[in-house]
Amino acid sequence: MFWAMLAVGTGFCGLAVLSVFAIKVFIEAQRLGRQVSETTRRINRAAEDLEKAATAVAHSGRDLR
Repeated sequence: MFWAMLAVGTGFCGLAVLSVFAIKVFIEAQRLGRQVSETTRRINRAAEDLEKAATAVAHSGRDLR
């Protein structure tokens, strides 16, 4: 009977540790998703700025001819 109780207790402790790690992984995945979203927004903003600057340069180059 002792070994059965020990096995049940060990199994419960193992599940508790795994659930703590699963929660940590979930939180970090959410944080990574937010960072990727913010980085994507910044890249899109920079691409728009670059496109505006390139258009302005193209127009000024055309005006010099």
